[in-house]
Amino acid sequence: MAASRNGFEAVEAEGSAGCRGSSGMEVVLPLDPAVPAPLCPHGPTLLFVKVTQGKEETRRFYACSACRDRKDCNFFQWEDEKLSGARLAAREAHNRRCQPPLSRTQCVERYLKFIELPLTQRKFCQTCQQLLLPDDWGQHSEHQVLGNVSITQLRRPSQLLYPLENKKTNAQYLFADRSCQFLVDLLSALGFRRVLCVGTPRLHELIKLTASGDKKSNIKSLLLDIDFRYSQFYMEDSFCHYNMFNHHFFDGKTALEVCRAFLQEDKGEGIIMVTDPPFGGLVEPLAITFKKLIAMWKEGQSQDDSHKELPIFWIFPYFFESRICQFFPSFQMLDYQAIPFFLDYRLFLPFKVDYDNHALYKHGKTGRKQSPVRIFTNIPPNKIILPTEEGYRFCSPCQRYVSLENQHCELCNSCTSKDGRKWNHCFLCKKCVKPSWIHCSICNHCAVPDHSCEGPKHGCFICGELDHKRSTCPNIATSKRANKAVRKQKQRKSNKMKMETTKGQSMNHTSATRRKKRRERAHQYLGS
Repeated sequence: MAASRNGFEAVEAEGSAGCRGSSGMEVVLPLDPAVPAPLCPHGPTLLFVKVTQGKEETRRFYACSACRDRKDCNFFQWEDEKLSGARLAAREAHNRRCQPPLSRTQCVERYLKFIELPLTQRKFCQTCQQLLLPDDWGQHSEHQVLGNVSITQLRRPSQLLYPLENKKTNAQYLFADRSCQFLVDLLSALGFRRVLCVGTPRLHELIKLTASGDKKSNIKSLLLDIDFRYSQFYMEDSFCHYNMFNHHFFDGKTALEVCRAFLQEDKGEGIIMVTDPPFGGLVEPLAITFKKLIAMWKEGQSQDDSHKELPIFWIFPYFFESRICQFFPSFQMLDYQAIPFFLDYRLFLPFKVDYDNHALYKHGKTGRKQSPVRIFTNIPPNKIILPTEEGYRFCSPCQRYVSLENQHCELCNSCTSKDGRKWNHCFLCKKCVKPSWIHCSICNHCAVPDHSCEGPKHGCFICGELDHKRSTCPNIATSKRANKAVRKQKQRKSNKMKMETTKGQSMNHTSATRRKKRRERAHQYLGS
């Protein structure tokens, strides 16, 4: 899972607003397949455009699909920029240098040799995050090395590896064991036999552990993850190095076919995709990628089953609900709060973080400090039984399980809470709102008490509606024509000013020359 403890406020503001304030970056989708995107170390880049109150900048640019922070991947190229052969060669060399030091085949060969070693010779370099064979010991003699690595530890690589903590790329804000066990039990109860784990390494671990320890369990799992370090712990049919933001398999067609075979096994029956993207990731490219995985699954379906949907659990903060449902209208949000689990990599001991000093995120019944993480799914909610011992109950009118604090509103005819607190019904807004909100007569809607009535208007940059973004606005074509006309008018005005400036400079130069000649003639006359 992915998000930083200190970043939830910013991510919630971004997700709930449906845009990025009064200005921001938007990804341009879909890309023209006839124009291949340039490559960065993380695969094909995405095309972005800067938008300010509905107006696009004149130039669009390519940037890394996975890293929104230039410190992590500094790739940048204007859409219309022409690169020299030398720059293209330098870029290819840089991309090669950034790839993992070992190939997928080499990792598997090393792993098979490693598990055959006696316990006393099994070592893991914590500095390099690498399993060590005896020939490697000399190169890592000055590093921090963990010895006596057991088979049990090898089956839980997430407890050996340092968590990656950049919330916008792959920050491994991992499932707590409680949430992970709930998911495994739920998947088994729903009758799934295969799980495609996209960015959920801990769930993948627990599924494999359950299968190895319980002969009755027949669930198989395939992990797709951008963290290449997992390559050294799994065989080719259990892990693919994968970028979920651009559907890129780092190991090429071989890994793609592994994924395809897994999705289409048993004619696509009995499989579910569980994904847990970084919370700072863009919803749009994720949705495009998931639709490509769905299309891959559908290739193995008969025409009679063309109406079926690939079952999906998308784990994401509740404040992205409208944007997720925009791409997947059949999705509904469950009330289950998924609790994360950090690894203290200094002690290699797991601990659960409650965040007593964080305003958003803590497990328990302390109101606001609840987990924002929810499950979005296309499986009917009445089929998903949430644990009553953790404070969930079944709401008969809604036909789904909800938390005890999520009270049914007779006026809305729904259990309306999204964040784990009891929401209040506003008769003026005709809907339930957060308990900390009050109705503002100036704004004519409910908001936080200290909000700015004259602040920036959130929602679509073009029409101002809150239920969609600028990229899907029905008026976008009209807006683009108007913006294009404005740009042309500005360009004509700019060209006219340049011409007048040039003309003025030319006339000034002529006048100065004439004055200079008159002065020279006067000096000659006086001198004579």
